[in-house]
Amino acid sequence: MTFIQSLRQRWLEANTLLCVGLDPEPERLPAVLDDDADAVFTFCRAIVDATAPYVCAFKPQIAHFAALGGEDALQRLIAHIHHAHPGIPVILDAKRGDIGSTAQHYASEAFDRYRADAVTVNPYLGRDSVQPFLNRADKGVVVLCRTSNPGSGEFQDLRIDGKPLYQHVAQRVAHEWNGNGNCLLVIGATWPDELAQVRALVGDLPLLVPGVGAQGGDVAAVLSNGADSQGNGLVISSSRAILYASDGADYAGAAAAAALQQRDAINAQRPR
Repeated sequence: MTFIQSLRQRWLEANTLLCVGLDPEPERLPAVLDDDADAVFTFCRAIVDATAPYVCAFKPQIAHFAALGGEDALQRLIAHIHHAHPGIPVILDAKRGDIGSTAQHYASEAFDRYRADAVTVNPYLGRDSVQPFLNRADKGVVVLCRTSNPGSGEFQDLRIDGKPLYQHVAQRVAHEWNGNGNCLLVIGATWPDELAQVRALVGDLPLLVPGVGAQGGDVAAVLSNGADSQGNGLVISSSRAILYASDGADYAGAAAAAALQQRDAINAQRPR
């Protein structure tokens, strides 16, 4: 089953658009893990197992593991997701994009080494920098478009031929790069108007929407502006508000409760 097929199946069968981001920060891990030499893996595995019923995808952030020398923990975590929760796809948040053989190696890193089902990529070096990812028709290619950070408009809003750059990216990806039907776009929840504009440009192309929860994105605005013609089409990512719902021994249960609440809040706003 391809990434897109797995994602659509989760939207329908699990009735969820929620994606849980896995961004471990050692200083925020619960004290109960202080003596665990494998604390990052233990923590993330417990979060995954607790929240799996409520998600359409998991999204580990590679830098949060690599900075700790935790690449092995990341590999084991993705393997655990595939084994314990088959059918839930994994999006590796790596924001790759480079030239020539380097791009090919980055694609192999994401899909062959880590066994991710999809990966985030940066389009600003041009199509050839993401072509090795696009060639993997069974995998998802999640292209940065209008990101959630405050400084995103410094370049993404620059106007070219009367339109902001992010709209050119959206149209290029949807109509030229998506030959294998495996592309998504990243649009931050903090930009609801831009989300609506992109949805109008790309039809039912799936959108990864970070920025709800701790970053303050409005769920109702995301759904009204970003849902596709079937009331789906979104991967709404929340990380810190779920991961760190409790700093006590009940951290996994608290994360499950937060994920359930977030899933239900999203579903309450979904067009029917």
